[in-house]
Amino acid sequence: MKRLISVLVVAAIFGVAFAQQGTSSLSDPDPTIIGADSAKQALREVSVDLFEREGSWNARISPDNGVITGRLFDGSPAAKEPMEENEGLSDERVLGVKVEFFRRGVNSFYITAARPIPIEGITKTVSVWVAGRNQGHSMYLLVQDYFGNNFEIYMGTLAFSGWKKMTVAVPPSPDGERGIVQQSAYYGEKPGLRIVGFRVDCDPLLARGSYYMYLDDLRAVTDLYDMENRNEDDMIDNW
Repeated sequence: MKRLISVLVVAAIFGVAFAQQGTSSLSDPDPTIIGADSAKQALREVSVDLFEREGSWNARISPDNGVITGRLFDGSPAAKEPMEENEGLSDERVLGVKVEFFRRGVNSFYITAARPIPIEGITKTVSVWVAGRNQGHSMYLLVQDYFGNNFEIYMGTLAFSGWKKMTVAVPPSPDGERGIVQQSAYYGEKPGLRIVGFRVDCDPLLARGSYYMYLDDLRAVTDLYDMENRNEDDMIDNW
């Protein structure tokens, strides 16, 4: 009898685990558990950039490796869900990048904002829609932390067809001193992260001819608990 009860308990546990896996993708980072050292969180998805303004993003590659061009095109991913905060804003264009390689080799190119884009609060995840043209190049997110230190975070390969929402978790600092530090109790400025842009490392065997990629709808999930729960009569420590 005891053995039968044990088997039923194990089967129930596996059933629950299977049901949970069927309702969410294991590849998507969960912002609710990233750096969650407190139950007090106020997670919000915020729009970082819609790629609608000319001159707000730059594309560059070493002149020894090729020529790169960046421009805006009319279009949008069909599966993208609009955000309520962007209602009324223009969201009809995407950023296109064309790279013309001189030769095969170990090449990288950069897509960077004209100025680093700040995100308020403690950033948990960053996402962007990408059309990678099914090439095995690797894409990295470039960020600056609270102290202005530069970091890169691997987002994934571009070996897929059509549009794909690529999401990456921002690893929390283990002690507030090392890694990507987003806040500090010893300084009075607001917490936050700055998006510098993206770097694409090209597969040496595929870096030939012309390569096209497109970007749209850069977003972040951020924890605004400290900012939303600050009392109106509280002083701001920035003097």
